[in-house]
Amino acid sequence: MGALVTAAIAIVGLILGWVAIEMACKPCLEAGRNAIDRSLDPNYDPDENIDRSSGLPAYQALPDQEPSSISTATTKI
Repeated sequence: MGALVTAAIAIVGLILGWVAIEMACKPCLEAGRNAIDRSLDPNYDPDENIDRSSGLPAYQALPDQEPSSISTATTKI
């Protein structure tokens, strides 16, 4: 009988510990789960660099801008 009580206490302790970790680390765990979901999505392209404010790729000029006005990083050594 003592073994059953000990096993029940251990199982309840594990469950309570798991719930405590889930509550304490919720922001971290949600970010990780979102990253896993995104990486498993077949429609997600990690190489597509989107400017979220305009919906255009970051390197693409806006219609009212000349392509030469886009800054490019060139340095001469």
